[in-house]
Amino acid sequence: MSLRLLPFQDPGVPDVRSGFRFLLWLEKRQLRGQLTAAAWGTLLMASVALFPAAVGLAVQAVVDDSGRRLALAGGLMLLLGGLSALGDTMLHRTAVTNWITAAARVQQLLSRKTVELGSVLTRQVAAGEIVTVGAGDVEKIGWFVEAFARFTSAFVATIGIAVALAFYQPQLGLMVAAAIPVLALAVLPLLPAATKRADVQREKAGKATELASDTVAGLRVLRGIGGEELFLDRYRKASQEVRTAAVHSARMWALISALQVVLPGLLLVGVAWYGAVLALDGRIAVGELVTVYGTVAFLMFPLRHFEEIAMAWSFSRPSAKRAARVLALVRSAEPDASSSPAAASAAAPSGDLYDPESGLLAPAGLLTAVVCGDPDAAGLLADRLGGHSPDRVAGQSSVLLGGTALDELPLPAARAAVLVQDKDPVLLSGTLHELLDVPSSGNVSATDALAAAQCADVLQALAQASVDDSGDPMRTRITERGRSLSGGQRQRLALARSLVADPEALVLDEPTSAVDAHTEARIADGLKGIRSDRTTVVFTSSPLLLDRCDLVVFIADGSVVATGTHHELLRADQEYRAVVTRETEEPAGVAAGAPADATSVVPSGAAENTRIEESA
Repeated sequence: MSLRLLPFQDPGVPDVRSGFRFLLWLEKRQLRGQLTAAAWGTLLMASVALFPAAVGLAVQAVVDDSGRRLALAGGLMLLLGGLSALGDTMLHRTAVTNWITAAARVQQLLSRKTVELGSVLTRQVAAGEIVTVGAGDVEKIGWFVEAFARFTSAFVATIGIAVALAFYQPQLGLMVAAAIPVLALAVLPLLPAATKRADVQREKAGKATELASDTVAGLRVLRGIGGEELFLDRYRKASQEVRTAAVHSARMWALISALQVVLPGLLLVGVAWYGAVLALDGRIAVGELVTVYGTVAFLMFPLRHFEEIAMAWSFSRPSAKRAARVLALVRSAEPDASSSPAAASAAAPSGDLYDPESGLLAPAGLLTAVVCGDPDAAGLLADRLGGHSPDRVAGQSSVLLGGTALDELPLPAARAAVLVQDKDPVLLSGTLHELLDVPSSGNVSATDALAAAQCADVLQALAQASVDDSGDPMRTRITERGRSLSGGQRQRLALARSLVADPEALVLDEPTSAVDAHTEARIADGLKGIRSDRTTVVFTSSPLLLDRCDLVVFIADGSVVATGTHHELLRADQEYRAVVTRETEEPAGVAAGAPADATSVVPSGAAENTRIEESA
């Protein structure tokens, strides 16, 4: 396959029942490239293996004083040299192509699975494991696919040489043929120990990387509590454990490499000694001895590929197992949406957003607030509204948008119709312009979205941080995960990004938890204005937001228990009042069951409405 054809139009459906089956599936998908590489490798090894025969002919021609045979031997050496150069060049070309295409196929499969699962992915698999699979494991899997073709040619060449020597010079050839299986299989008893040590090294390296990532992510907090040295000492210890494990693993692989050099060397010494005895006795010619000696010396070359494939298998097996585990994850227990009749429809539905499991109904075109006593339950419900629930089971009803089940829609159509912004949105590194350059309806401009999200101070800070003279905040680069911004600034930029997308239904989970009360009030007004003709669901318990919503839905124990406006629920529902105001007892002077004045249930402390924007 030509690299110009990458990426694949369709990387295929992998066999993820096990790591071995996944590697076997990759080999089958690249069978043509593997056979091509094996053919070029066989040409290379055959031409190099025959070179000692040409040298032997030349030596014997000199002994016999035959100029004609000497010229013939010289021409044969030139031909074999040209063939070996061609075979080496093409083998390298096809082998690298096989490695790149295998790695690209796995990366495309992982990217497709990531897009399919969305935020559910990190809830089923640790983020560190995903990074490991997408980076190091892809390389190791590609290495095995590429090395297997070269091993195939080395195996064919080794068998061919053993058979040829047995016929060419039986006395020495049978000795070599008997020794080859011993040389090839001598390292097998050491492989389990080498693999175990390599696994231990990877495990310790992964823990050290995770510790380093946590330290960098929490550096500001660590400095605040004076914990830098504590975590630095922990990383030093973890790093030394990785070093010790790496040395322990390297010793075993060094022993395997030494065996691959010592054993063929001993065979070479034995052949030279026994061949010299035969030559002195006149039972073989000098040229035959040179041919056999040179051929046995060449055997060290293909036998090195036996060591390489053993090492590649040891490293790629756990990598393939991890990749197969990630690729085996499913979005839900429902059948593939592409097989349903509704999958043929490309138009996104519109209308009320309804969850049959909880009874939540968000009317079309209204700003609906959802109050949950359990914050974790709010996050799960928000995911379910977007069709991303990680605990979905077979038979569970799907969320409906305009009467259409989201699970019956193609994944792109479902995500275009309903956008969920969780309580901890991620800002990718890049400029502000790139951050807001997302698939959208085109009805909401970046300027309007930033204004609605109250990002004026964020734009001013970005303009001051601009590296060029233009002072354009849209061209200012935002660091990874927006770490150069405060929590409130990150939250408002994420909200602006969601508003630019302008989906039919927008679900926001605590979109103002990190901003102060005055900013929160303005965001609520801006959100209501810019989403006036769209369905919007906000999970919040902030009175400022609740007071500006068209409808408030109170959910307890996973089900809707009350609906109305904020003030209506404050008067009528004591449990709702306790969640919103953080009060656990009935206010003084209010009889049980009697409606309370809205102003009498506002918390005596104003902390709820005077939250200070986070600085980290």
